[in-house]
Amino acid sequence: MALDGAFLCAVKNELLPLMGGRVEKIHQPSREEIVIALRTKQGGKKIFISANAGSARVHITENNVDNPQTPPMFCMLLRKHLGNGKLIDVRQDGLERILFLDFECVNELGDIVTVTLACEIMGRCSNLIMLSSEGRIIDSIKRVDEEMSRERMVLPGMKYTLPPRDERLNFLECEPEDIEKRLSEANSAELSKALIKTFEGISPILAREWTFFAGRGAHIQSDEITQEQLDRLLFTIKRTKELLLNGECCFSVVSDKEGTLKDFSFVRLSQFGTLMYTRELSSASELLDYFYAERDRVSRAKQRANDLFKLLVNLTERTSRRITAQRDELSACADRELHKLYGDLISANMYRISKGDSTALLENFYDESCPQVEIKLDVRKTPAQNAQYYYNEYKKSVTAEQKLTEQIEKGEEELQYLESVFDALTRAVTENDIIQLRLELQEQGYIRTVTKKGKPPKALPPLEYKSTDGFSILVGRNNVQNDKLSLKFAEKSDMWLHTQGITGSHVLICTDGATPPDKTIEEAAIIAAVNSKGRSSNLVPVDYCLAKYVKKPVGAKPGKVIFSNYSTAFVKPDAEFAESLRVK
Repeated sequence: MALDGAFLCAVKNELLPLMGGRVEKIHQPSREEIVIALRTKQGGKKIFISANAGSARVHITENNVDNPQTPPMFCMLLRKHLGNGKLIDVRQDGLERILFLDFECVNELGDIVTVTLACEIMGRCSNLIMLSSEGRIIDSIKRVDEEMSRERMVLPGMKYTLPPRDERLNFLECEPEDIEKRLSEANSAELSKALIKTFEGISPILAREWTFFAGRGAHIQSDEITQEQLDRLLFTIKRTKELLLNGECCFSVVSDKEGTLKDFSFVRLSQFGTLMYTRELSSASELLDYFYAERDRVSRAKQRANDLFKLLVNLTERTSRRITAQRDELSACADRELHKLYGDLISANMYRISKGDSTALLENFYDESCPQVEIKLDVRKTPAQNAQYYYNEYKKSVTAEQKLTEQIEKGEEELQYLESVFDALTRAVTENDIIQLRLELQEQGYIRTVTKKGKPPKALPPLEYKSTDGFSILVGRNNVQNDKLSLKFAEKSDMWLHTQGITGSHVLICTDGATPPDKTIEEAAIIAAVNSKGRSSNLVPVDYCLAKYVKKPVGAKPGKVIFSNYSTAFVKPDAEFAESLRVK
């Protein structure tokens, strides 16, 4: 995991200034999370501790979390033992993923005692354990009995023992000779994996970063490392040590081109090159606050939107199948002219045909060479009835072609609309965005309308960006807002943009009657590409024109417009650049 022992050391350095702070409040917002509010010389500070398997961490937090009306039992126990206690030390055993928070407290008898919180940040084995001054377990946020683990039980009254650990080097204390010797003893393996087995408290991303620097991006086997590569490895390890000890870390978060957060570290990350975007934050606590809050927000949004994703996928598949079937029917209508020909030939040669004939061999007088055509007949019908049958088939085909063409066109428009909603859903960042998309689908009849008490939440305003030239750029969050932005809010002289042939948001440059420079149009085009289905493409065409040339077709679905007098710009989507222009 990225929150390794080395990163935890950076967190410890940020917690040390809180020593002397008094416990003011303790909350337990969820089953495996604790928030301890301290009153310090620097003002109020909150320590957030999580023992959740997927997001275990400890750090200073600025976020406000909702608390249950009735505090859980473990929260009540913490309040009993730590109430008004003073934080006197923050400890870490080497680079193990455990932080010990020592509090000086007063017990029921009025004696001053030390109560320790052991914050174990170890994936699915993460835990928060409260210890007495004798080192015995008072209780833990997750109890571990014999059925769960025979090696290390965590139960009230038991003596606290550290988790089992391997004999590995601490890169903050070891010498270069120790590193060189340990690597020489390692079996043949990729260098980054050998480093993880050699050092305690380093994550795979840090090991890969060291390897990337040592090999200048080349793949290295531990038993094939050259002296030059070894020297570079020792240099980068020493530099990492100095950054950590001197408090000069570069706290970096990497995300993919879709904006999904992937990993983080306390050093500047170069291993991903241009495949990932990097964002730097000022502290370890700020990074953890941002990374997990953003990840949890996206996760919650996806869970709440899961039913909409399934609905849109099913509707898209059903519409695609219907269009395919209609196209097959339309191709069968290609024989309509042949039916008309058969009707004409039978009508012109009725004297040569008798009732009961199964076929008729007649000359095609529409062709100059007059080739003979064999026509199948129904033996139960008269020649006139056979001619009428082919005329009826011709009329059916003509009608079917007209109806099918209209239905296919409507189906394609519906498919395009569903894709636009799906695209907007993938870019939804708040619960309000999801609610507005749900309401839009209800208005269009795709979801049954459910009457709820109270008014629905008010829609958020369009996304706002500011160009480097100072022009305001607005982006619609969904199809309904796209229509309002382009057709009601926009002035005639404003510049309107949309990706060419790709579903996405409507973008508007508010010009106030001025002519926007090419640079602003290019930046707005990049924003339009980022807020579209083509955001992961290398090059995206974006059409732009004055807003007065944008019209709404009669009866068109939300977000559907037509426009003229436009030009096209080809831009490369850049989510990081677009975010830098975003008005928070």
